[in-house]
Amino acid sequence: MPADHLALASAEKDSTVLRRLAHSPYPFVRQALAANPHTPPSALLDLSAARDSSWNDNRLLRLLAEHPAADATVLRAVRDAVAEKLEEGERPYAAVLALADRPELEAETVRSLGNLAGASARLRRLLAQRLNQRV
Repeated sequence: MPADHLALASAEKDSTVLRRLAHSPYPFVRQALAANPHTPPSALLDLSAARDSSWNDNRLLRLLAEHPAADATVLRAVRDAVAEKLEEGERPYAAVLALADRPELEAETVRSLGNLAGASARLRRLLAQRLNQRV
């Protein structure tokens, strides 16, 4: 049942269960997994390829970019998914800015997102500010 999956995705700590839930067809379950700090990087990587709708995808990508267990591999996958969304004309701006806050990614790798077709002038300005604040 979807409600049971949502409850597990939100509170579960067992990485085996969380990895299994990463293949859920429900976007709200995938988002709950991306918000659960116990979700392992392997499940996060699977989630980075999930697609549903613009709103759900952009929210999921932001949650993944902010996840404390997201390692460089996961963050690169999120960056690639965000780049694809920008090229399609979508606006995953919150995910772009969250990636800018992640020291695991090189600044130039994230800065290049501002050069893609879907990036607005405001996003480029905010992105530059975030990257300049890195220590």
